[in-house]
Amino acid sequence: MNVKTIAELQAEDRSPEILFWVGCAGSFDARAQKVTRALCEILNHAGVEFAILGNEERCTGDPARRAGNEFLFQMTAAMNIETLNMYGVKKIVTACPHCFNVLKNEYPVLGGNYEVVHHTQLLNELISIGKLKLKEGGDFKGRRITYHDSCYLGRANDVYEAPRALLEALDVDLVEMKRSRKNGLCCGAGGAQMWKEDEPGDKRINIERVEEALETDPTAVAANCPFCLTMLQDGLKAKEKNEQIPVYDLSEMVLTRLA
Repeated sequence: MNVKTIAELQAEDRSPEILFWVGCAGSFDARAQKVTRALCEILNHAGVEFAILGNEERCTGDPARRAGNEFLFQMTAAMNIETLNMYGVKKIVTACPHCFNVLKNEYPVLGGNYEVVHHTQLLNELISIGKLKLKEGGDFKGRRITYHDSCYLGRANDVYEAPRALLEALDVDLVEMKRSRKNGLCCGAGGAQMWKEDEPGDKRINIERVEEALETDPTAVAANCPFCLTMLQDGLKAKEKNEQIPVYDLSEMVLTRLA
């Protein structure tokens, strides 16, 4: 796929425009790997020179901090910052809002100061400056699609417009859920909930969220986070709707329309 590590590029005396932080889900989860591949294909198509850390990338430490293990978070973050600073990294893109939030807002205190963008922001920018052109029509034109705001992109960082601008560029018929934008509902995986058993309650959060999505009568659900993809797909499976209503990451949707 023509994806080089930053070490390989620097060995050729070159520096990437941007470092793609793949993240744990994007590296190891089969569903999220598809998003990783989609984003790499798009960046190659747009002529963006990027690199990854490869085996030098560790977890950001976000799940450890959310679960209360501050020591593990600081240890992991310090190692990542040392690696990033050694390579002189200035700009980072990530497809995971959890990685985005922690790299952008929590690493600076520990000495990691970088320009961090979410992949929806980068893709929207590439389209606006003309480096990425979309062909007319496509699979999603006119389709009724609802969009789920992930917590760490939306409420935590006020990024609401870039993902919707991408959907507009794809000519979809966007139908908003009753809880969206600042009032959006968590998919149920945030705050390290992805790795623990459910707490007592009447209903799982992802079921509640999927019910809201189904109320919009969509043909598909769009998301921007590997955790949200998993939780929404599981919720649709529980409702026996996963065959009729797929869940897409926005990068996968953009990939189908490259001119």
